[in-house]
Amino acid sequence: TMLALVVFLLCAASSFSASAKGAAAGPRLNNNQLYKFSYTTEVLIDKARGSKEGSAGYRISSDVDVNLVWRDPSSKDDQLIKLSMSNLRIEPVSQRSEKKNVLHGSTAESLLGKTKLAALTKPFLVHLKNGKAKAFYSYWTEPTTIKNLKRGLTSLLQVQLNTGKVVENDVSGRCTVEYKAVKGQVTRTKILETCKTAEAGFTTHSKVLGVTSKASSVTVFTLEDGFIRSAVAEETHSLAINARRSTAAKVVSRQTLTLVGTEAGPLETAGKDVAGVVKSIDTKLAAVGIVAEKVKSQCKGCPSLFEHWQAEKKQLEPASLSKATAPRSFLALIQSIRKASKDEILKVLKSASKTSLPQMVDAVTSSQTPASLDAMLEFLNFTDAKGLVLQERFLYACGFASHPNERMLEALLDIAKGKIGSTDIKESVVIIMGALVHKLLHKIISEYGPQSTQVESEVQMYLLALKNSLLPEAIPIFTKYAESEVGAYSTISLTALQRYDVKLMTSEVKQTVNRVYHQNRRIYEKNVRAAAADVILSSNPSYMEVKNLLLSIGNLPHEMNKYMLSKIQDILRFQLPASKVLRQAMKDMISHNYDRFAKVGSSSAYSGFMAQSADVSSTYSLDILYSGSGILRRSNMNIYGASNGATLHGLQVAIEAQGLESLIAATPDEGEEDLESFAGMSAVLFDVQLRPVTFFKGYSDLMSKMFSMTGEPMNVVKGLILLSDHSEVIQLQSGLKANAEFQGGLAIDISGGMEISLWYRESKTSVNNRGALVVTGNVTVDMDFLRVGVEVSFETEASLDFITTVQFSEYPFLVCMQMDKTTFPVREYLTKYESVPSGKSVVSRKGKKMLIPGSEFPLHQENSNMCKKVFGSSW
Repeated sequence: TMLALVVFLLCAASSFSASAKGAAAGPRLNNNQLYKFSYTTEVLIDKARGSKEGSAGYRISSDVDVNLVWRDPSSKDDQLIKLSMSNLRIEPVSQRSEKKNVLHGSTAESLLGKTKLAALTKPFLVHLKNGKAKAFYSYWTEPTTIKNLKRGLTSLLQVQLNTGKVVENDVSGRCTVEYKAVKGQVTRTKILETCKTAEAGFTTHSKVLGVTSKASSVTVFTLEDGFIRSAVAEETHSLAINARRSTAAKVVSRQTLTLVGTEAGPLETAGKDVAGVVKSIDTKLAAVGIVAEKVKSQCKGCPSLFEHWQAEKKQLEPASLSKATAPRSFLALIQSIRKASKDEILKVLKSASKTSLPQMVDAVTSSQTPASLDAMLEFLNFTDAKGLVLQERFLYACGFASHPNERMLEALLDIAKGKIGSTDIKESVVIIMGALVHKLLHKIISEYGPQSTQVESEVQMYLLALKNSLLPEAIPIFTKYAESEVGAYSTISLTALQRYDVKLMTSEVKQTVNRVYHQNRRIYEKNVRAAAADVILSSNPSYMEVKNLLLSIGNLPHEMNKYMLSKIQDILRFQLPASKVLRQAMKDMISHNYDRFAKVGSSSAYSGFMAQSADVSSTYSLDILYSGSGILRRSNMNIYGASNGATLHGLQVAIEAQGLESLIAATPDEGEEDLESFAGMSAVLFDVQLRPVTFFKGYSDLMSKMFSMTGEPMNVVKGLILLSDHSEVIQLQSGLKANAEFQGGLAIDISGGMEISLWYRESKTSVNNRGALVVTGNVTVDMDFLRVGVEVSFETEASLDFITTVQFSEYPFLVCMQMDKTTFPVREYLTKYESVPSGKSVVSRKGKKMLIPGSEFPLHQENSNMCKKVFGSSW
């Protein structure tokens, strides 16, 4: 504020001194002279690299008469000016054939209607002081679009004649503007990101999935005889999807005001001040504000939400979910739901089929409007345990919300405090609240923390919620629970610590994690120690930490030796951050000897690239840890996306099993003698931890499932997710307004399973991922007399399977890991549309399709050798 004051005082001083010396601060009109200008404004919308010829858009042209109405006798730079537009024309921007010209045969009157044309050609007044528009006088009753077009013309009169940076108001809002003055020419550069307007948009929380927008606005004025001879403005806004920058659109707006000639004009009006003079001309004239007004877009002939849903509902049936038509319909419905009332939304929810209803819940919740949230809260009954599927879909959609607000979090708090019929839903409510807290950065740990309960499943639930919240205040809680006697608490706490910024890993946290790994205070399960090792190696480890870790290899339980070895080799091979200090420590021969590094076993860790492009790189990692008896302890599959220096944890599927040794009459490993039989799966999707799924728990549950296991995978997450969401109102300097809507929708189906065959002494775990992604970007200039726009989009459908087969009839047991990606299509589309009130429209569509070949991801050579043994010649 101090800086703003200094700038203001400097500007005030410079303009005062300029006026005092008689030098003009802004353009000055001569008395009783009529200035005749020609004015054009055009708007073009296209894909980012489009040409003028191929763009959607139009040009508005008119003659403009300008004359001085009144000047303050004591200050030549304080003037009231009259402007009137006439001979209005609306035409295409470039030559078009009759068929492709939506404006063919139409006139300004047929497009605008008599009333609006009369309003636009009605004169208006501008109070110009030191080159700045102090007030814009028009009529309150005038249509908003008409007033905005007049404000757009006014923006070409606002110019200061000395170089400097100022904050000024015009049709675009309150913006910082830079002027450069050189001999009869002034260049005005508007710094658009500083503009404050009434209409705010929103954008996605994640940078990887987000949209990058760039904008520029430059106006060049030439002056002659103290007044403007010409003003030429060009403004460009471009928006691109970070993950695929070729999916991008731009809006270009141009304005040209050129002096055609001058002739004798009316005399000055007598009066003491501006207000009195305006009143004497027309009592209905009022200062209606220079900044653009919000235009209420009325959609004539648009379908209601119910009608739109009737057209799209088939695409939301489960059978369509692996096709790109599902997310496309989902995104289209979200746009309709965002305009709908609570009652309209409830009508659709109550009419949807049982099979399409979960997908409709995804769409309504993802819309994130007050009406959509109210409709969901009224529709769902959380006291009814039978409603689990719909309740969980609502909760997950809240967790993935692109721009959640406090109201959504409060709604979940109210649900958590009320009666909940299902314990699974109670878990999900609290876990998802954690994800919302992370996005909203609230502090509710004291009320909802693991310390508030003794029930094991509830402690686990609160820890998972805190893991989602990523609040720095939760680090001491995780540090405490990392050393817990309950293996699940330790694993959740350690995997949570791994998600934090390395800078937050204090020496106290590091000491605790090292104590767990080296078992200084008690014996831990292998998967807990493996999780501790992951934290140590990913938290900028010191030379001593790495050295001690290397020294432990050889003294670990059998399979853990092999796991740690594989983990270290993977860090070195993939050049992960810890590789430098690892190399340094390995030069010390005591810790790096042949015996220690030649351990036999089947556990492994491996990372690799899934896809690399200029915009985004995607990596995967697979970590597998077995017990000494050959039964899986932990399998962990991760997929990360990185773009623009930001990273997104796209997917993690972890399968854990314990206490299964009794099945094959094997001896449990140290510290694992009394573990209850258990197998389950937990997933993190787009940085949100979901509720874990249990395959079986306890020996009797295991035995009953053992004989009824069909090998059918269990569903972990299924549904439609709004991945990216960007909405922006672009107020152009010409008075026209563009709306940008970029959304990404994903239909996803992740399932996992575990089979054990005692007969063949073989176990199989599988993770199946199916997905269809659609990203659309719409940029529209929707005036009530003409609508033009462009839609850029891409879509793809893919599947990824990860299967691990283990034969434990002999030692070392045979393990074959397979990770397969099917061939998948990528389709890109470009649609341009122009329509007029009569209903006539012109639409052009272009598309291209590519096939990305499928592949089996190259895991390590050792794995390939084992797969040959497991599957024989068929491999």
